[in-house]
Formats: sequence, structure tokens, C-alpha cells
Amino acid sequence: MSTQRVFVARLSGCSVFDPAGDRLGRVRDVVVIYRKDDPPRVIGLVVEIPGRRHVFVSIGRVTSIATGQVITTGLINVRRFQQRGGEVRVMAELLGRKVYLNDGSGTAVIEDVAIERNRLGEWDVGQLFLRRPRTSASPFAKGPTTFASWQDVREQQNPGEAQSAEQLVATYSDLKPADLANTLLDLPDDRLIEVAEELPDDRLADALEEMPEEEQVHILEALGDERAADILDAMEPDDAADLLGQLPEERSEELLDLMEPEEAEDVRALLKYGPDTAGGLMTSEPIVLSADATVAEALALIRRHELHPALAAAVFVTLPPYETPTGRLLGTVHFQRMLRYPPHERLGAIIDDTLDPLPASASAAEVARLLASYNLVSVPVVDQAHRLVGAVSIDDVLDYLLPDDWRSHGESQPAPTVPATTAAIPRRS
Repeated sequence: MSTQRVFVARLSGCSVFDPAGDRLGRVRDVVVIYRKDDPPRVIGLVVEIPGRRHVFVSIGRVTSIATGQVITTGLINVRRFQQRGGEVRVMAELLGRKVYLNDGSGTAVIEDVAIERNRLGEWDVGQLFLRRPRTSASPFAKGPTTFASWQDVREQQNPGEAQSAEQLVATYSDLKPADLANTLLDLPDDRLIEVAEELPDDRLADALEEMPEEEQVHILEALGDERAADILDAMEPDDAADLLGQLPEERSEELLDLMEPEEAEDVRALLKYGPDTAGGLMTSEPIVLSADATVAEALALIRRHELHPALAAAVFVTLPPYETPTGRLLGTVHFQRMLRYPPHERLGAIIDDTLDPLPASASAAEVARLLASYNLVSVPVVDQAHRLVGAVSIDDVLDYLLPDDWRSHGESQPAPTVPATTAAIPRRS
């Protein structure tokens, strides 16, 4: 009987199905336990089910593992995964770890781990895919790779030496911001900070925007001042203002002083408004154009991939200047309306001026009523001189209206694709 072998990095993200072919979720990690004289034993998988909840699936419930898919008995526990003492997550903790080769040839970093099924149907850690230190001085060169068994290496970490998180960050490259945030929060705290330090500024900023505010503060405070300021620069101004609003005023001012002056100015302007007002909820970077701009120019702007979909639903037409606070607001042109006109049409000719903008002092309840009454996804916000100062989008209002713990609270409901009868199954059986 030949040994079945699957590499964990390739397994991550694969779909998990029940015997009927219904999709239950996606693999996010493999959980192992160390043994004294043998390779680590696989005890289960961390699976992300609908609602972005991570649950534990015992390896005994898995009938087939392949690179493209995992088949289970269909009976899984829907309680949120919590790592226990002695358990090690391959993706989160083993990848990027430095090991020493027992033949005395030096060190290497674990880039992937193969799990193998033996004749008894049990899964163990088999081969390790390792990368040795690079031998060239070129910054583009990589070290040679090699395979080794678990018995061929030993782990040894010097005091104060952090494990590399570079390989783990690479496996997260395809995750959406909300999924990345959820995955990061499932990591052990020290590993979470290591990965946060390794993530590019824009990716970490996107993930922080999807986290509860207390977690945002925890991660930001664990980073150096310069890095924290860079992350705030990369965040949307309204999200950065919300985060800084959770910090003591003196600490908030320190970070604002380290930010790029232009970004800090936008955030300071938002901090002047109450958190439960249109000014406190809005972003100060909506799309603003002149009345002479064409439909083609507007469509080119809202086509940018980094633009939030809710903000891309409309452009605001004002008198100069065209950065907030702008000149007088003339009106709004919605995306759908633009599609009805030729590319050369001037925006000034198709403005919707029937909807009154909101004052920055308007309450969050007023904002919600206006969005709901007119089926809008964003609404302009003006100051007393009728100058555009920002826009509130539907997601900003939902974030405010939902309970503070909505991200975790929503996960307490069983996912519809998971049989309700599975709740009584012991999690480590």
C-alpha cells in the first residue's frame, strides 16, 4: 500500500465537503501534537465555515484528503475552534520556523510540511520542505531548497529570537481583508504580532479595519511608533480616526505627529466630530469632480480597484476646490445614471440635485433613515457653508448600529450547511 502524502500549504484553502457533496467550508490549518520519539501526529483540521467562523474537524471525521478537496463524514462540531495546550498549528506556527539539520550542515527554514497517511489510517508529519540560507549577496537570490524527514532536523530557538513569519504571510496573500482579520485573530498572541509586523502596511491596514476596536488598539500598540503611524496612513481616514479615538489624547497626538501631514490633517478633521454624528461616521475622501468633467472621466475614477464599492456608487459635483472641504456642493451623479448617457456627456447636465445633503451634525439615526428611505449606499455631508466635507456609506452606518461585538456575536449561530445534530459531538473525539 503506497503512502498518501499531502503538503499543507497546498491544502490550505481547499474546500471541505460532506459525503453528499455539499460544501461545508474551507481548510485553514492543520493541527498536530508532538510526540517524544516520533513525528508529530495530525489530530484535526481548522475549517472555516459560513460566517467566517473557524471550527475544529477531528481527523477521525475525515474520510479523504487530497490537494484539491477534503471529504468528511458530514458530522462536525460547530463551536468556535480554541487551541489547547500541546496543540501546534502547522500553518500558523511551523511554517517559517528555523530548524537545525542533524547532519551538521547548518540551518534551514520550514517552507512547507507534508502530512502522510499510514497503513492504520492515521496522519503524521512526514517530509519537510526546507530552504537553506542564501549563498549569494544579491537581494533577489534565494537559498537552495531540500527535503528532510522530521527525524533529520531539530528545533532550537535562541533566547529572544523570533520565528520567521514570512512564509505564513505568503499563504495569506489571497485572503480578503475580513477573512485575513479573522485568521489573524485566531493566532496565538505572540504569533499574531509577528505576522502583523511582517504584513505589508496596506494589507495590515485593511485587516485592522475589519477588527473590533480593542483588537486594533492591541496590535497598533504592539508595533513601533513609526510603523504604527505608517499603518494609520494606509487606513481609511474615518477608520484611522475611530482607532485613534480609542487611545488617550496624548498618545493619539503623538501618532498624528508621526503621520504624513496630509493624512493627519484628514484624520484631525474627523476627530472634531462626535462619533455618533454624520461627521464622525463619514470618510473625507469621496470622489469629487467638476461640472465640466465627463461621464468617461467619472467612470475611469470609480473603476479603481482600491476604491470601496459603496463610495464608487456615486460621484459628487462641486465648485472648486475639489478636495474636502470643497467648494459649494452642486449635486450627486449616481453610477447607474452615468451608464445611461454617452461617455462625452458633462456631469453638470445629469446632476441629481433633488436629494438634500446631510449636515455634519446630523445624528447617526438621521443618516440611517435617509439611506433607507431613498435606497442609497452613500450620502454627501456638508458644512454650514454647503461645502462638501465627506460622505457616509452604508457600511459605516452598519458598523455603528450593530453591537460592538457583532463580528464574534454573529458566529454563535450554527451555519446553515452544517447539520444541527452535530453540536453534541465532542470536539476532540
